[in-house]
Amino acid sequence: MAKKAKTKSPKLTVVQSDGGQTQAPTHDAKESGPAEAHPVPARPRKISNKIYEAELAKLQIELVKLQEWIKHKGLKVVILFEGRDAAGKGGVIKRITQSLNPRICRVVALGTPTERDKTQWYFQRYIPHLPAAGEMVLFDRSWYNRAGVERVMGFCTEDEYQEFMRTCPEFERMLARSGIILFKYWFSVSDEEQERRFRGRITDPTKRWKLSPMDLESRRRWLGYSKAKDEMFAHTDIKQAPWYVVDADVKKRARLNCIKHLLSMIPYEDLTPEPIELPPRQEAEGYVRPPMSDQTFVPDDY
Repeated sequence: MAKKAKTKSPKLTVVQSDGGQTQAPTHDAKESGPAEAHPVPARPRKISNKIYEAELAKLQIELVKLQEWIKHKGLKVVILFEGRDAAGKGGVIKRITQSLNPRICRVVALGTPTERDKTQWYFQRYIPHLPAAGEMVLFDRSWYNRAGVERVMGFCTEDEYQEFMRTCPEFERMLARSGIILFKYWFSVSDEEQERRFRGRITDPTKRWKLSPMDLESRRRWLGYSKAKDEMFAHTDIKQAPWYVVDADVKKRARLNCIKHLLSMIPYEDLTPEPIELPPRQEAEGYVRPPMSDQTFVPDDY
């Protein structure tokens, strides 16, 4: 039997609605239930589409500048997105990558481990996806599956879970020593808001695929996930790779807050090139275009 890893009481960092940071207790009262006596921030207000689109456009320009800085300096950046089902992780990832070069910024969203994967060292399937110099990798869920879904659903043994809790902080310290800049975001959503989003997915045919049997089971095991999250934070909220909590009850605010916080964490300079002058097109000397009838066109239905 593996020896149980020791726990500590971390000071979690909450990404505030103004993009700043504040220290918060270990337990998130929104997720852990009414028995928790810890104070939580007031429920954030909704934001108008006009303000949201304007702010997002500004932040996405800054993300392009950050991307060029990462490429110029050869930085290696890893960002983990974790949290409740339907907390909005995919939404913020989409807004971050929307205007970026996929050769520099890429998303990793691994599926269920294969039988071969299960025989490997646990972190082995994630290592090939880590960035080289000049790259930024966004993990839509990560190695923390072991501390969350695998723990709650019984997909790993007690020994495997305890070994992860011991190994994970050292693994992340090793990444930091290798020069990788690691950020970990936890998207926190209330019980009521998660249920509202689940019901919206049930009725929306374009979102129905997002609601898996595992998501439905997570609703039934809400308390189990809360306890697993608290235990995970207690072990893995380390100085070299702290957790940043994003209040995600209002999706648009969560996206803006997360992106603004990320931009504040990596000092960068504006490397926007000088204005480009478009050269004249080459003259078509002696070129005869083949007949249009020789080509197969997509039907012009619209």
